Parts: sequence; structure tokens; C-alpha cells
Amino acid sequence: MILTEFNELSRDAALSTLRPALDIPRWQEEIVDARPFTSVQSVQELALTAAQPFTETEIDRALAHHPKIGERDGSESAEARLSRTEQASLGSTSDDDAERLKQGNRDYEERFGHVFLIRAAGRSHPEILAELTRRMKNDPQSERAEVAEQLRDIAALRIEGMLS
Repeated sequence: MILTEFNELSRDAALSTLRPALDIPRWQEEIVDARPFTSVQSVQELALTAAQPFTETEIDRALAHHPKIGERDGSESAEARLSRTEQASLGSTSDDDAERLKQGNRDYEERFGHVFLIRAAGRSHPEILAELTRRMKNDPQSERAEVAEQLRDIAALRIEGMLS
């Protein structure tokens, strides 16, 4: 789909189009109701600021659609397809890094109660592992803020892919 088509969709169809980018209805509504957009960049800019701050419930809802980093969601949902594409950009990893990521995911989930979320696109496995290590030192409130920021970054990248 291109931007002009997105601008012309019915409100419900436009909301459905955005859902795989970030399943937070309040965020989707703010973007859809701001149409028409003159550039994909303007949609992305709004995606980074819309519906701030996310509520705890909204973050939990959005996280429910994200597989663990380093693991592939085999379902055919739009979110799963996007996640597979994003994580494919990481390329292959050493067995050691894969095991460290697996253990890091377990430790993170035990500490924070949800999957470790990070924008995978444009990052290497060592970068992701370094971020995982750094973020394990966060207090829960700081980590929730980082998760919200990562959700926005992922959504902006997905919008670019959807509308370009």
C-alpha cells in the first residue's frame, strides 16, 4: 500500500492497516484521525509521539504480539510475519550467542515479567546482547519506559514498510 491509498481508506480499514504495526487502539486512532499525511516520514513522526504515554495495559497488549528475540513465531498473523522479517535481518548467530540470548530472555522475563523487546532491524546479535545486559540493570519503571520507546521505534519502521 502507498501513502495515498492509506489516506483514502475508511477509518476502520485504516485502523486495521495500522494494527500489525502496534496493537494499541488509542495510538492507531490518533494516527488515523490525523490523515491525510503528505509523507511517510510525517506518519512515522506522529507514530513516535502519538498516545504518550502508553498505559501499562496498552504496553501489555502490544507485548502480547511480540515473540522472544531470537525465536521465530511460526503463526501466520501479520505481526508474526513482520517480526520474522525484522529478525531475519540479524542473520545467523554463533551457538554461544544464541545460548546467551536464550538465557538472557529467560532472565529478563523472570525479572520483568514479559518478553525482552528491542528493535531488531539494523542491529547485530552482539548489539542486542549488550542492550539486554544493560537493560537488566534497569529498575522496572525505567524498563517500562524503554519498552514503550522500543514499541514506538518498531511501529515507525513497520509503518515505513507498509506505506512505502
